[in-house]
Amino acid sequence: MSRHQTLWLQLLLLLFWAPNGEARYMKYKDPEQPISVRIKDLMRRMTLPEKIGQMTQIERGVASAQVMQDYFIGSVLGGGGSVPGPQASPEDWVNMVNGFQKGSLATRLGIPLIYGIDAVHGHNNVYKATIFPHNIGLGATRDPLLVKRIGAATALEVRATGIPYVFAPCVAVCRDPRWGRCYESYGEDHNLVQQMTEIIPGLQGDIPANHSKGVPYVSGKEKVVACAKHFVGDGGTRDGIDENNTIINRHGLLSIHMPAYYNSIIKGVSTVMVSYSSWNGVKMHANADLVTGFLKNTLRFRGFVISDWQGIDRITSPPGANYTYSVQAGINAGIDMVMVPYIYTEFINDLTFLVDNNFIPMSRIDDAVRRILRVKFASGLFENPLADLSLVDQIGKQEHRDLAREAVRKSLVLLKNGKGPNDSLLPLPKKAAKILVSGSHADNLGYQCGGWTIQWQGASGNITVGTTILDAVKSAVDPSTEVIYSENPDENFVKDSGFSYAIVVVGEPPYAETAGDNTNLTLPDPGPGLIQTVCGATKCVVVIISGRPLVIEPYVAIMDALVAAWLPGTEGQGITDVLFGDYGFTGKLPRTWFKSVDQLPMNVGDKNYDPLFPFGFGLTTEPKVSR
Repeated sequence: MSRHQTLWLQLLLLLFWAPNGEARYMKYKDPEQPISVRIKDLMRRMTLPEKIGQMTQIERGVASAQVMQDYFIGSVLGGGGSVPGPQASPEDWVNMVNGFQKGSLATRLGIPLIYGIDAVHGHNNVYKATIFPHNIGLGATRDPLLVKRIGAATALEVRATGIPYVFAPCVAVCRDPRWGRCYESYGEDHNLVQQMTEIIPGLQGDIPANHSKGVPYVSGKEKVVACAKHFVGDGGTRDGIDENNTIINRHGLLSIHMPAYYNSIIKGVSTVMVSYSSWNGVKMHANADLVTGFLKNTLRFRGFVISDWQGIDRITSPPGANYTYSVQAGINAGIDMVMVPYIYTEFINDLTFLVDNNFIPMSRIDDAVRRILRVKFASGLFENPLADLSLVDQIGKQEHRDLAREAVRKSLVLLKNGKGPNDSLLPLPKKAAKILVSGSHADNLGYQCGGWTIQWQGASGNITVGTTILDAVKSAVDPSTEVIYSENPDENFVKDSGFSYAIVVVGEPPYAETAGDNTNLTLPDPGPGLIQTVCGATKCVVVIISGRPLVIEPYVAIMDALVAAWLPGTEGQGITDVLFGDYGFTGKLPRTWFKSVDQLPMNVGDKNYDPLFPFGFGLTTEPKVSR
């Protein structure tokens, strides 16, 4: 072989081995490298289609391994009630998520997807999961460490199904109970909501000492990526109308609705979701001043900003009227990942067109992708992209149910106890000849849990595994006590049956979001009539199951005792723990209880503050028995 031929052979070998050597060692795949180095290395390898794919979140119903591979999709979500199958097991969930993930890992660069789900009061889409009280009830506990423990338990149950990302917590400050999402808020006072951001280190883990402010942090395989939502002012919309306009000056916005985001970012929250609502007429999904200027630049948030479900579509009225414009406005405002969720090819094509034609600068795309990759690296997805079955026993485990039961009893607010100063009804005696349990919510687990439970809007009946209030009463009383259940008894039955006392459990049916907007806030029928019938004939305690205060002033006088139980979730025994005196009442109102809807909006500190029960009110009792 000539010297000339030998040189050519050496050159060919060099060309062959160089890329293969690079494939064997890529900095972005090396967990020993700093995250910034890994991001930079991966970014320089990515094409525009790969970058835009990372910015796209699609619904599981249109996802497949092939779709992930073909479009480089960065994220999949399961919407409310969107599940692998009826009563799907943890194994079903893991297998589904891993199926999508294998498609992502088969792409040229193998960037893992991040699967997200609404776990807003426990892992609420999943059959047999522990359902904790909704946030309004947790606000009533005034116990941030309890909420942190709930975050940790929720993270375990979510990870048990192979999911690393939750769209929680909602850090809205609900300023009007007519809002259909009021129960997703911890309360009307920003200080209370700020305290409850302690759920974030519960979900994600405690940030290390000297951790850089604003940088996302997730501490391991038993924690999840969290999401503070909905940025910003969603709880302050006019007349409490969901997705409406929040009319308030900048000082008011920053002093009431923004403080919980300060705390969330300090605690390392990884993502922030933008609100459907507007601020002084400007849609938040198109508000560059707040999303980029304030959240990213002033607060130095380094995680990614995600839209709400079809959130960019709703920049226009009607939604989707000019989708290309909406993509341009949303991305330029600072949204990094778009919850599409279905028509992803249209989003990808429009965003590609806008970048190719300089309507959206490449620097904006690169900022979005860097942020998404930062969260994926920080959460360990590159090292552990595929879930295993090691945590499946965490779903609904007894330790978590005990925690939920503790949360229920601490969330109960005692509003009345006796018709006079010396005739307290509570705690109830466990040993009584015969007691009545009545009301639409006494034996209905779905009503007890509220919206965002198994289905988006919630549902009636035994929709998952738990303990109804009726079952809890039966297990709490003395074996000799006869428990009679009648959902809606007539007056003669109550008068003639010789009951020692009655427990009346009434409230709202389940709802979520706009479907829950309510201008009159009356107690649904037959609740008012039932209270008058039962409480007019025997001693009674009324338990209100609701996502907010309701009109009850006309009926309070006839009641012997009144308890606000909010939406307690699956563990009904937390209610009987307190009714029967095993524990005392300690909960405090997270929301002002109004007399009339004509007073609304009315919040603590207002000039004309004249409530039925003020913010922070709650009678206390001492435990009756030793445990």
